[in-house]
Amino acid sequence: MQCIWTLFLLQLVALWANAAVITENGLPILWDQAPSQLSELPQVDNVVTINPWNYLQRMSLYRTLVGSTDKYMASMGTNETDSLFWGLPLQMGWKLRSGVNTFLKGYHVEMKSKSHVTGCASVPIGRLVDPTGATTCGKEGDPMCISANSWWACVNYYLSVIPFLAAVQKDVIGDGLIQVQVQAPAEAAEDYCTSYTDCSTKYPDLMAKWEEFFQTLKDVSASEISDFEKRDQILGVYWAGQQLSLNTASTSCKAKMSYYSSPEVSFAQNWMNSADYVAATYFQSNLNNSVLFMSPLPSRVLQEGDSAPNIADLSKEENHTLYIFGWMTRMNRILMGSLVRMWRSAMCSDKAREKGRELLQDLVHDPKFAASTFVSILKEMTRSC
Repeated sequence: MQCIWTLFLLQLVALWANAAVITENGLPILWDQAPSQLSELPQVDNVVTINPWNYLQRMSLYRTLVGSTDKYMASMGTNETDSLFWGLPLQMGWKLRSGVNTFLKGYHVEMKSKSHVTGCASVPIGRLVDPTGATTCGKEGDPMCISANSWWACVNYYLSVIPFLAAVQKDVIGDGLIQVQVQAPAEAAEDYCTSYTDCSTKYPDLMAKWEEFFQTLKDVSASEISDFEKRDQILGVYWAGQQLSLNTASTSCKAKMSYYSSPEVSFAQNWMNSADYVAATYFQSNLNNSVLFMSPLPSRVLQEGDSAPNIADLSKEENHTLYIFGWMTRMNRILMGSLVRMWRSAMCSDKAREKGRELLQDLVHDPKFAASTFVSILKEMTRSC
């Protein structure tokens, strides 16, 4: 009976939802419950041990990063929500919550196929759960668990743990007075590094890139150049770090894609590819901008048979975003990579990058904005560089 009531309530939530859940009280999901300082995390002999396989502790990496770098972010704006790091915790919150409809759909598929139903917790929900279904990680009874088998969690590892360790190494966090150790997961431990030394050995270029970012952040923020120049330099190095993190993760996490449906795999690849366009515009990923850009992301994990823009239980905004992401990937493949190269060439100045940000917003948010218009404007921008 409890399972039936749970399903009924989740059905109501699914009917009410028109977009992905990105924020909670205007902030990333469970932001206020995540530790905000290293001193709030477990310590032994002045060594902080972080468990990134717990959602709140991984979110604490972002909360600490935002708090520790705010003093260097004055060129981004005067509000507490202007830090360019806000986009990352918002993404992780979306991954945690993007699963209500998947729970329902998976349950009904089991019923229709007459296979046995083991209860409400038998179907994975969200993008951070164990996609193999072999454990209860991320499901009812263990909702804060992040699965080491999750492709989405794996990719996020390179956008959370690696930058955090680099920030500690560059004395942006902890002022050089504390050491940090990262707990290995119970499963697939060999897939992840667990300390600055370990991560630097496995991914020397990636760690060096993030160290370069934090050093640039400190140096540029203290320089006498204009805020405009500061912002441009900081964003350029920041997105270079993000891109290298994603490129590294695409190789390291690839095997975990086998646990997902073909539509979800396609979306994951398209989502990764979209970063090429976003990064080239030097997107200022503050809280407001990131929420606007992420709100039409799919609110559940995609299943076999899902085909945008005609997925019945997703909003028209979600369907449109899925379709556009797929179109951008297909067009770039047809053009043998020249669409991305053309886009990067067109982003040759701050004014061009501003136009690029507007183009992406129109493309993602406005179903009436034709893809052909996007290409024609892009060609014109390329000629002007």
